[in-house]
Amino acid sequence: MNALLTRRAFLQAGGALLVTFATPAVGQQLPDADRALGKTLDTTDVDGFIAINADGSVTVFSGKVDLGQGLRIAIPQMAAEELGIGVERIALIEGDTALTPDQGATAGSSGIMRGGVQIRQAAATAREALIGMAAARTGRQPGEFDIADGAVRAKSGGEKLRFAELIGERRFAIKVDPKAKLRDPASYQVVGKPLARPDIPGKVTGRHRYVQDFRIDGMLHGRVVRPPSVGAKLESVDEASIESVPGARVVRIKDFVGVVAPDEWDAVTAARLLRTRWADSTVLLGDAAVREWLRAGPFEANESLVKKGDAAQALSTAKKVSAEFYWPVQSHASMGPSCAVADVRDGKATIWSASQATHRFRETIAKALALPKESVRVVYLDGSGCYGMNGHDDAAAEAALLSRAVGRPVRVQWSRADEHGWDPKAPPQLLALEGSVTSSGTIDAWRTEMWIPKATASLPHMPLLAFDAAGIAQTPGITTGLISQNGDPPYAVPNQEVFVHWLKGAPLRPSNFRAPGKVANCFAVESFTDMLAAAAKRDPIELRVQALSDPRGLEVIRRTAALIGWQPRPSPSPGATGKGRGFAYIHYKHNESYVAMAMEATVDKASGAIRVQRIACAHDCGLVINPDALRAQIEGNILQTLSRTLYEEVKFDRSRVTSVDWEGYPILRFPDVPEIVIELVTRPHEPPLGAGEASATPVPAALANAVFDAVGARLTTVPFTRERVRAALA
Repeated sequence: MNALLTRRAFLQAGGALLVTFATPAVGQQLPDADRALGKTLDTTDVDGFIAINADGSVTVFSGKVDLGQGLRIAIPQMAAEELGIGVERIALIEGDTALTPDQGATAGSSGIMRGGVQIRQAAATAREALIGMAAARTGRQPGEFDIADGAVRAKSGGEKLRFAELIGERRFAIKVDPKAKLRDPASYQVVGKPLARPDIPGKVTGRHRYVQDFRIDGMLHGRVVRPPSVGAKLESVDEASIESVPGARVVRIKDFVGVVAPDEWDAVTAARLLRTRWADSTVLLGDAAVREWLRAGPFEANESLVKKGDAAQALSTAKKVSAEFYWPVQSHASMGPSCAVADVRDGKATIWSASQATHRFRETIAKALALPKESVRVVYLDGSGCYGMNGHDDAAAEAALLSRAVGRPVRVQWSRADEHGWDPKAPPQLLALEGSVTSSGTIDAWRTEMWIPKATASLPHMPLLAFDAAGIAQTPGITTGLISQNGDPPYAVPNQEVFVHWLKGAPLRPSNFRAPGKVANCFAVESFTDMLAAAAKRDPIELRVQALSDPRGLEVIRRTAALIGWQPRPSPSPGATGKGRGFAYIHYKHNESYVAMAMEATVDKASGAIRVQRIACAHDCGLVINPDALRAQIEGNILQTLSRTLYEEVKFDRSRVTSVDWEGYPILRFPDVPEIVIELVTRPHEPPLGAGEASATPVPAALANAVFDAVGARLTTVPFTRERVRAALA
């Protein structure tokens, strides 16, 4: 094709030649990946995403990153299918701002749904271009060719031109064609197959490189000295107090204070020995006051989100059912404390981080350090998963300030107390619901009133601790995220209203957390649906089925009922045996994945202990790229949210977070993991939808409904501690 460039022209234009990678190191930075520096990063260019190497292998450049959700195999599968090449011949580079296009943050279950789909379309465009090259070379029509095994082949047999022959050392230099035809799902050879994730062997043998393992020459180790209370101001630092620590040095920028040392333990020791004096600060509410604060304000705005019919009028003349549901402040509580490495020298900055939004974080770092964006590079390396924003970006900001101050690379590793005490928190939510049913047992009216913090910040507007302490201006973080979604029922209700009170600020620095807002909203909505079913003396699944018209929703409900062996009970009489079953359903965001979930649980009435024995889940996210990776993602969603439902609540007083270890902030342990049965609804002709969040959302309601079925106690406050179970029984 005329659009192709020669190697000489490419290099003269400032590009860099891609060479063969002998063993595709999927998901880890390739040893010679920097040879691709200078390539286009434009999301509208095929070369932004796809490169054919000199040996015919393929490099895929993904702005989305694998946080443990399986993108490291799924995205190569999508590209391999369209390109007609084995996935073992594809190397993936992810989240490096100098090499990958900006596809947005890896959030909102968008890894496959948006990021993978973009790369798939680029690969389909590249396939058509390769076929066009073969046709031009042979003087035949493009329709006479197809691609398989890394070569363009004549459909009639005979002629075969390998990728290396057609393009090898050159770029495509063409735009992504949104109309490039995708392969027919009936012909899929790679997509839909349970191919093994390439990162698992290293992770289970301890050989996988996390950001915590990353080292560079000349690197110092840094530790930040935390204030004794949130908002405290630094009054003095006694640098002489660490003179006994070899090579240790103090860095102070206004209220930001840290130490660096050549040896990591010396940095830890210096941080402990450093004598500092701080002004006292009592700016927090204390966890006991959060619920009252949600009700009382101050408020930023009130908003009507849903209004159908006249819920107020219908409820004024009906026998109402009402309940209030509370979700607490929670921590990401990542198993491995956050870490980052920064090298800020000579007007440039390179940051190695586990950030979910490396391109956005690049903007944040550039602004904070007063550097041109082009002088900042953020390289993604795996960290401990967070599914939201934990302390990774804070650690990177701290490393950047320390590195700039000392003129050498600095590694900052958080402690357990840092992670639990200072990571951004999932904000609290309060929901009050009212509803009524008709004499024929259908839902007639529904009203949801929500109290939610407005300032759930996200990159690049997340207020970072180090920059705040150092007095560096940051863009205010006023984004609501999507925390008000799914506050209305997915069922046919003629009269319904959802009203939200947006609060100013939050009790602790807020952040997005897995399925932000929707977990608490679904907890309230699906618990309340069961309450209405009980008021109507109807089986809860029967009520849902008769009030739902979406065939995909009906299918996951029916499949889940079959998985758990649900037998309808027209007149439930809970509380007899201590063993119960519960059910919940969601159409995520009302436009993404469909999930239904059922649980079997036992409750010890004397102790209040809940034991989940079995969970059944049917999941429909459209086209399934890798069923094994999807099942693992669903299991992770379920177990993390089961932990959040049973155990997790941040404790804090007027000055600081007090739940700074696993004793104060317990999580689910292996002996408490239930049997999990998952059934995937495969729809190869539907678009792929996100699976990183949806299956988290039905967990708390399914469990609350199972507890009610077991002992007749309705749990409306998370977590479901033994004390709360006993109080509900009383």
